[in-house]
Amino acid sequence: MRRKLLGGTFMVAAAAAGWLLLAGQAEAAGDTIKVGVLATFEGPFAILGEDSLRGATMAFKEHGNMAGGKKLEIVTGSSDATPEAAIKAARKLVEQDKVDILIGPLSGDEGLAMRDYAKTQPQVTFINGTSAAEQTTLVDPAPNFFRFTTDGVQWMAGLGTHAYQTKGYKKVITIGEDYSYPYTQVKGFMIEFCKAGGHVVDKFWVPLGTKDYSSIVAKIPDDIDAIYVALGGADAINFLTQYEQAGGSKPLIGGSITVDQSVLGAKGKRRDYLIGTASAGPLADNWDDPKWKAFVEAYKKSDAKAFPSPTLFSHGYYIEATAMMQALDTVKGDLSDGQKKFREALSTQTVDTPTGPVHLDHNRNAIGNEFLTEIAAGADGKLYNKVVKVIPQVNQTLGVPEEEYKKTGEPSREAPACP
Repeated sequence: MRRKLLGGTFMVAAAAAGWLLLAGQAEAAGDTIKVGVLATFEGPFAILGEDSLRGATMAFKEHGNMAGGKKLEIVTGSSDATPEAAIKAARKLVEQDKVDILIGPLSGDEGLAMRDYAKTQPQVTFINGTSAAEQTTLVDPAPNFFRFTTDGVQWMAGLGTHAYQTKGYKKVITIGEDYSYPYTQVKGFMIEFCKAGGHVVDKFWVPLGTKDYSSIVAKIPDDIDAIYVALGGADAINFLTQYEQAGGSKPLIGGSITVDQSVLGAKGKRRDYLIGTASAGPLADNWDDPKWKAFVEAYKKSDAKAFPSPTLFSHGYYIEATAMMQALDTVKGDLSDGQKKFREALSTQTVDTPTGPVHLDHNRNAIGNEFLTEIAAGADGKLYNKVVKVIPQVNQTLGVPEEEYKKTGEPSREAPACP
């Protein structure tokens, strides 16, 4: 009997000790918010992924790695720009690492896959990285997916009109990778260019990671005025190098990541023929705004491997991380009730970014400033994007009512078409 009583006392004590241990762990967990950061650390966009993490890390450090009075535990996930890899990495972050919030992904098709995956994980808040396919938020959006960086159509605001009216380009071809983001960029360019009277003679689509562009270069017609290029990372560098080596002389029009510092700042022969190339996007290297200039200086000091100026990837992940922490501060880190208060704060806040104020529309997509730019060479010989015009507060449908805008069709290999 005594042995049984002692045993029972031991079991009660052990249970109490276990409860206290669990309570202590729960209390510790309550002081921490786990955040996943997903980017492309593999594949043709690996260099872009590295810079995206650089931007997110800048934001976390500026905030003291805390938000809402709680510590931020950062867990990274790696993809290769394919939706399959992105979802595999997201599943690990969400289902194994148990992150509360996931920032990412970087690329277009990844974003579409993440939107659909988010619908199956309502307990987690998903905040975009730099994925810029239009459909991610405009078509069947996920209620727990938020994008504080504008999309690829918005990035093209002003470029089609400028190419036709100012540059005098009437006939162009386009070349881009064969997936959702380049489709979105080409759509953004064509909406204005075709409306102004321009004609797109042909479109060339290549697989992500293409190394040999000789067959494409050989097919470029002689009777065009310019080539619109929507390639990024190693793909852009490979095409631009091979086009130059082949003696190509047609003026170029740049998609946003084609003229990004991840391409312009690449080591190797300086591409003088790019000078004067018109483009547009969410930033301009020489914008004379104090907040932007301060961000550029902080970026350059953040890492010895940083580019001469922030890429749109470091800029984008910085904005998304900042938006997340601002909302957490607003709700004092309260993620209870399915993160309801946190998501309300995300939906209604205005974020003061290095490139101007950003707020979300009813689809939880950003409305923000865009920049019409032109490539120039600095006194040090380095290429940069100089400001031609700032286009303020561009929305996802370019100022057109949403239902009317949707009649242009979802961006694809064929859509839109010049009338």
